[in-house]
Amino acid sequence: MLAARFACALSLSLLGAAALAQTDPPPASAPAGQELDAAPATVVVSGKRPGPGLWKVSKDGHVMWVFAMHSPLPQKMEWDSVRVERLVAQSQEVLLRPGVSVTVGWMSGLSMLPSLIGLKKNPDGAELHDLLPADVYGRWTVLKQKYIGGDDGVERYRPFFAAEELLDAGLKKSGLSKGGEVADQIEKIARKHDVKLTSTGVSVTLEHPREALKDFKKSQMEDVACFTKTLESFEGDIDAMKLRANAWANGNIAEIGKLDYAEREDTCNDAMMNGSFARNNPAFQDMRERGRVAWMKTAERALAKNASTFALLSMSQVLGPKSYLAELQAKGYTVENPK
Repeated sequence: MLAARFACALSLSLLGAAALAQTDPPPASAPAGQELDAAPATVVVSGKRPGPGLWKVSKDGHVMWVFAMHSPLPQKMEWDSVRVERLVAQSQEVLLRPGVSVTVGWMSGLSMLPSLIGLKKNPDGAELHDLLPADVYGRWTVLKQKYIGGDDGVERYRPFFAAEELLDAGLKKSGLSKGGEVADQIEKIARKHDVKLTSTGVSVTLEHPREALKDFKKSQMEDVACFTKTLESFEGDIDAMKLRANAWANGNIAEIGKLDYAEREDTCNDAMMNGSFARNNPAFQDMRERGRVAWMKTAERALAKNASTFALLSMSQVLGPKSYLAELQAKGYTVENPK
């Protein structure tokens, strides 16, 4: 099977926008065409950092160590993986991060490549100024000039994908990254010690990928709210993003624990999952709940089978009364927070 380029575009955008949506609402928004008054800049940490401790889930002598991912992270941070490597090496299985993968057949994948052209663009040649309220577009032009520059091609993107472009450029200029390198490092550690890697996500197979691409290109996305949330984050929350990135790098769980991540992810997740494309394709419906059910099933199986399991989750799936760990606790598992 060939992972479709189409799936990569959708899933990466979803993860990027959702990560930015984890920030608190800013105290104020800049008027159109103006920037907020400069505040003392927060310095992003660098060098070797421990990252957060691990959550421990246990029952009947079996244990699962849970490592909570966060985005964004300090760009120049060198994560100290010594403790994680020891726990991974002692485990029988590593559960990868939940997600959605879309696959197509090899020949179908090759034949659909030309159809990927224009995937991110608005239907009917619309531009951002045609879709956004005037005040929102005015705020966009300020941030676009600051972080992206004079590239006008992004003006033809759907708001969801334009938000992704702003995310990538803004994080880079702010000394931050999306943090995927930490998960990559953990996977390398598992392979080094011959520990089984297990997917925990939902897999969707497109039987007619070219038709699905055409459908997506014509579909409408309810993504203005997600776009606006992205602007708000860069207008007033860059320093807060840096503080939280530093907190993760330094293992300051108390600071990270003050945030209600799950609620902040909903806006951008809904833009993808509640758009007309998802509504018209049953395979893409109820993804959030299906993903949760799939992870719980895999985690409970691993806990019953293995003496030790290591799992990757996002911070939003670890913290709070509606988190994955809260559900395991409600089912009778013991959940211990990092020391």
